[in-house]
Amino acid sequence: METTIVSTQSTRKIAIANMRKGSFWLKLFVTLLLGAISIVMILPFLWMISTSFKINGDVFTYPIDWIPNTWHFENYKKVWAGADPFYLFYWNSIKITGITVVGNLLTSSMAGYAFAKIRFKGRNFLFLLYLSTMMIPGQVLLVPRFILFDQLQLINTHASIILPGLFWVFGTFLMRQFFSTIPGELLESGRVDGASYWRTFWQICLPLTKPALVTLLILSFTWHWNEYENPLIMLREKELYTIPLGLTSYVEEFGTNYVLTMAASVSGLVPLLIVVAVCQKWFVEGIASSGLKG
Repeated sequence: METTIVSTQSTRKIAIANMRKGSFWLKLFVTLLLGAISIVMILPFLWMISTSFKINGDVFTYPIDWIPNTWHFENYKKVWAGADPFYLFYWNSIKITGITVVGNLLTSSMAGYAFAKIRFKGRNFLFLLYLSTMMIPGQVLLVPRFILFDQLQLINTHASIILPGLFWVFGTFLMRQFFSTIPGELLESGRVDGASYWRTFWQICLPLTKPALVTLLILSFTWHWNEYENPLIMLREKELYTIPLGLTSYVEEFGTNYVLTMAASVSGLVPLLIVVAVCQKWFVEGIASSGLKG
């Protein structure tokens, strides 16, 4: 009997050891696979940085010179202090994106709170109706939007870019999903203490939604910072251009000045990298808490 028990325990230990060994090799394989994919994904970014310090004659050399023989820092000087006012493009992007993101956070959080925590007739139908507008391609709305802003005399102004961006269906959906996870007892305790809907939203619920707000901030900032189509349609004067439109200034009649384009692109990516690096922790937590899956 004792021999049987010892044999069973030995078999169990061997099985556990084999499982751990198999799990180790699986984790190692997944790690190496993800590492290889990461390298492939980051190679274009590294090429862009490398190209921004070269001359046009060295851009398409093969094999690729990942480390330039001579570092041409004057490319960045030409971008920032050249004939094209890149600093003005930069300021326009900061202004438009900043105002739009702040407005987007405010409208999406208020709408998400209303759809999640305030009971009113037709709430679910109205939310589904609002959500269904996501199926309409943005290109379909360009012409009627242009006609509307033309009648309002807002064409060739930053307001024509900012106003449509203040409201985002996906942002409302994201915030509504997060507000739905907040226990109703917190709201009830606030109402017992005489708090209004606005005070309950501002002082009780909103501080708990920091991960969702940061997630929305990153998504909204990335979208509006890189937006090209709407500024292309609405803006006419070069002084009003954003960075994506400003990059077209380096497309010349007989070719493209690739080194200046890459230097301007690297400069334009800096704010995005800073925002993502600072807010990455809350971004992951917000995606997990809101129930969204990629």
